[in-house]
Amino acid sequence: MARNTYDLVLLDVWLPGMDGLETLARIQEIPPPDRPAVVMISGHGTIETAVKATKLGAFDFLEKPLTIDKVMVVVKNAINQRRMELELGRLKDSGEDQPKIVGESVPMKALRQQLMLMAGTNGRVLIFGESGTGKELVAHAIHAASARAAEPFVEVNCATIPRS
Repeated sequence: MARNTYDLVLLDVWLPGMDGLETLARIQEIPPPDRPAVVMISGHGTIETAVKATKLGAFDFLEKPLTIDKVMVVVKNAINQRRMELELGRLKDSGEDQPKIVGESVPMKALRQQLMLMAGTNGRVLIFGESGTGKELVAHAIHAASARAAEPFVEVNCATIPRS
């Protein structure tokens, strides 16, 4: 596993030398983009073993005797989830998961111009307006264009803060 990247590992609990749960724990040390999904298999598994494997990060736990239908469903689901996780990571890295302010009308162009002016400053910005008008979208746009874009975006909904 140190030399190659895999999408999925089918791992038996009983292995010579190092048991499957210990192997699973070592696999979980691999950084997320390269970490494969793991499906544990056992003919002598207990509920405790299945729970432990799941807590260690196994995608699923199959008991022997295996049926081809069940294995195919679990493998398909594990690979689909891995692909979704990889796509989510790619979107987060590219910033494509953030909504964008769109529109070519004069007011929308003026808004984008104001946002760029605000993003270039180090001052505080108060965004207010009716519910559903896009205040959060504006806040994200300012943050994304600012010098602090690499820093975390902390959202505070003042309506949820108690008066006391």
